[in-house]
Amino acid sequence: MSGIRLEERPIHLGRGATAVPQPAITGMDWYQGYGERHDGDGPDGRLVSCHEFTGSWDSWEMHPAGEEVVLCLEGAMTLHQEHPDGTTASVTIEAGEYAINPPGTWHTADIAGRAKALFITAGIGTEHRPR
Repeated sequence: MSGIRLEERPIHLGRGATAVPQPAITGMDWYQGYGERHDGDGPDGRLVSCHEFTGSWDSWEMHPAGEEVVLCLEGAMTLHQEHPDGTTASVTIEAGEYAINPPGTWHTADIAGRAKALFITAGIGTEHRPR
């Protein structure tokens, strides 16, 4: 048996301490399918994914159901946050450092060069908007 690459197939951590491999991410519509597959876990479910970036994000996202942990594995990234109360914040994280996106906070990232990050996301109800 060979391992599964997290960059290709994320994992859903659900109720009852389950870990369910997901189909490959095919685009932004994939997230709607994720919600349909795991809505039953509500805010207790978590999507664990890993992404590599060679440029800044072209969209914002927001997770209403809970916090998101962003752990930088390689390179560096600057997360920009727009909080529900209207305040904004930016934080730069490097390999081995993490930041937390609070629930309901719109966020995006700037990447200088190349970066890789692990995301642990309360993914139910995730929304996207253009940057």
